Amino acid sequence: MSADRIGSNSVPLTHELLAQMLGTRRSSVTVAAGMLQKAGLITYSRGDVKIIDRRKLEAAACACYRIMLLQIKEWQGEAD
Repeated sequence: MSADRIGSNSVPLTHELLAQMLGTRRSSVTVAAGMLQKAGLITYSRGDVKIIDRRKLEAAACACYRIMLLQIKEWQGEAD
């Protein structure tokens, strides 16, 4: 969602900030980011997450991503 909002595939987020946003431990974010990187969906380095394959990343996300995206479009008057 952050990448959608800023209009970039490069998102300046640290694992610590992501953990705070998600209400989890930083180590959990590190594990998840490592799995996404191994799958070729993202790359990350200190304070920067880059989306490599958006289509596959969206497919790996829970259904709530699509629901939130549609809700935002509806709020903005862009719903199909």
